[in-house]
Amino acid sequence: MTTTLDRTAPRDLAAELPARLSLTPRTTLAGRLDGAWWPHSRDLEAELPPLAAALEEPWGRVTRVCVNPTRWPVVPHTVPVDGRVLHVGWFTEQDPDKLILLSYTVGRWDLLVIPPETEPAAAARLMAAAAIPGSVLTAGVLMTNEAAIGRGIRDAQRQEAGWESEGGACMSPFGSPMDRSTLSLPGIGWR
Repeated sequence: MTTTLDRTAPRDLAAELPARLSLTPRTTLAGRLDGAWWPHSRDLEAELPPLAAALEEPWGRVTRVCVNPTRWPVVPHTVPVDGRVLHVGWFTEQDPDKLILLSYTVGRWDLLVIPPETEPAAAARLMAAAAIPGSVLTAGVLMTNEAAIGRGIRDAQRQEAGWESEGGACMSPFGSPMDRSTLSLPGIGWR
């Protein structure tokens, strides 16, 4: 039996999906980051064209991109974008959670790169934090903070699940769990 793998499917899918971006509003407050980008995959060749297209209107034509190769399995030297070439460079000294975008006419922008496998709630928190005007937090600090917040949320959920499974749930006199909202609390109320 022969199996054929279509390696172009994820690339085609990523090219069809819009770029997930959160950009800092234009203000006089300069911060460390200009927003956040949450790619759908770790395939730069598939992810960069939608990103460049989404940024062309608010920022101008992106000509170069710089990444840290530790987060990307393949870093192409060039990526075709709408009939032109986007040059891609890499620097190991650069923050691995940051993407630098360059333009001849407008300048430089730094975006937090949220890993594609990030949970939507965590990605939303990171996108909001990276788009705060004047923020002095770096991409690495935001990712470290989110890891701590995520651990705290998971610990709280684990503790609540333990409470519920150990009999902490409200029980009716007949032995079945009750919703807390159905409990009657006599003598409590506003008149």
